Amino acid sequence: MNRINQKLQEDKKLLSIYFTAGYPNINDTVTVIQNLEKSGVDMIEIGLPFSDPLADGPTIQASSTKALHNGMTSERLFEQLKDVRKTVSIPLIIMGYFNPMLQYGVEEFCKKCQEVGIDGLIIPDLPVDVYHDNYQSIFEKYGLINVFLITPQTSDERIRYIDSVSNGFIYMVSSASVTGSQSGFGDVQTDYFERIANMNLDNPQVVGFGISNNETFTQATKHAKGAIIGSAFVKHLTNTGVDSIDEFVKNIL
Repeated sequence: MNRINQKLQEDKKLLSIYFTAGYPNINDTVTVIQNLEKSGVDMIEIGLPFSDPLADGPTIQASSTKALHNGMTSERLFEQLKDVRKTVSIPLIIMGYFNPMLQYGVEEFCKKCQEVGIDGLIIPDLPVDVYHDNYQSIFEKYGLINVFLITPQTSDERIRYIDSVSNGFIYMVSSASVTGSQSGFGDVQTDYFERIANMNLDNPQVVGFGISNNETFTQATKHAKGAIIGSAFVKHLTNTGVDSIDEFVKNIL
């Protein structure tokens, strides 16, 4: 069974952390992953930096720009991760845009993911129907779960289609804004969380965008299986480096 599915079966609310590969420094990638697992994080999203990250707010955009300047590429990331499964057992997901994967070759990219122990991918700009028609068989060949995003504007019909194509969890974007642009959740988000919970989807939901502390983590996971923190953690890395990750995670859980 895929590590993501195993983790989703655990009787607890899950914390997933996003960070940008090659940030703050080019060789920090594996150290960040190891320190996150030691701190009690359940899943990790490894951001593959891209020059035009449409859904990312200024914090993650800045980390992507720095990582690219540091020399991070798909090939470099796979090289860094080649021994990661000797020390890390939790699910690892690469989050990135489709262009670098196309340039690398979709099947070759998926093959490398399998070789280094990646469990899934999140590709915000790959539409579910394009994936379903053209790429699903490749992902499944290499044991990869593809995670799709929904927003408050996604229709029920589209959500049910995404649910039918998914085989892991659904990434529930808390708002239509970019990452890192809100603090706390109002009635609109709460109603949205309840609406999705009441749809009784086959795949559990994990909430992202706007989560930065214990209060927002608790709010986000009231009706969902887990929550994803990105911008707040990247800010923490920017301010304190890779050695105080435990302190950040303790403030969430």
